[in-house]
Amino acid sequence: MAINRNRLVRSVTKYVSLTILSVLCLLMVYPLIMITLTSFKTETEYYTNGPLALPKSIDFAMLTYTWKATDYTRLLMNSGIISICSAVLAVGLSVTTAYALGIGKIRGRAMILLFFMMAMTLPAESLIYPAYYFFKVVKLYDNLLSVILLEAALSASFGTYLLTSVFRSFDRSVIESAMIDGCNKLQILLQILIPLNIPSIAVLLVFFFVGVWNDFFIPLILLISSKNYTVPVAMAMARGEHNVTVTLQASAALLGVIPCVIFFVLFQRSLTRGLSAGSIK
Repeated sequence: MAINRNRLVRSVTKYVSLTILSVLCLLMVYPLIMITLTSFKTETEYYTNGPLALPKSIDFAMLTYTWKATDYTRLLMNSGIISICSAVLAVGLSVTTAYALGIGKIRGRAMILLFFMMAMTLPAESLIYPAYYFFKVVKLYDNLLSVILLEAALSASFGTYLLTSVFRSFDRSVIESAMIDGCNKLQILLQILIPLNIPSIAVLLVFFFVGVWNDFFIPLILLISSKNYTVPVAMAMARGEHNVTVTLQASAALLGVIPCVIFFVLFQRSLTRGLSAGSIK
C-alpha cells in the first residue's frame, strides 16, 4: 500500500512539474512566436486579421526592407566582433585570475574575491560616466575597442568569482603530481586545468557572448557613429528613424534575436554539459 502511494506521489509530482515547465516554456516562447508571425505580415493584414492570426503568405518584404534600411550586414559584423572579442577576452581574464586565486597561494584572497563580488553588483550605469571620460582621454571613444574592453572587464568579475570556486575544488594531488613530473605553472593551466574544466568555461563563453550581444546601454553611450552601431542599438534607432509600424518593430526585433537563437542552437550541447558538470563533480 505504501509502495503504491509513493508511486502515485511520484507520478503526480512528475506531471505537475511537466505542466509548470510547459507553461513557463510557453510564456518564454510566446513573444518570439508573436514577433515572428507579425514579421511575415503586411501592415494591412495585421490590422485586418489581428495579431494572433496566421499570415496568409510568407512575406519577406518587411524583413528585406529592415535589413537594407539598417545595413544589417554591417551591424552583424560590429556586434559579432564586439561579442566574440569581449567573450574570449573575459574568459581569458577569468581563467588566469581564477587560477591565481583558486590554485595559487595569494595573501588576502578572500578580500580580492570580495572585491570581485562587489564589482558584480555594480550596475553599468554607475560606471559609464568615468568610463566615458577615460575612453575620451585615451582616444578610444566611438571605437569598438572601448566597448570590448569595458564589456570584458564587467564580465570577467563574474567569471573570476565562478571559476575560482571551480578551481579550488579541483583535486590538488593531480597538480602536485604534475609538478613532480616537471610541469611549470603555465603547463598546469594549459594542459590540465583548462582541458578538464572545458564545460564550465564553455558555459561562461556562451553567457558572455549572449550578454554582450544583447547589451544596449554601453554601446549606446560609447558608440555614437552609425557605422559603429550594434544590432540592439540600430534596431532601436530604426523605430525612430523610419516610419514606426508594428510590422517594422517586429521585423527589427526578429532580426535582433535570430543570431542569439542560432548561437544557442550551435552551442546547446556545450551549455548542457557545462550546467551538469557541477552536479557530476
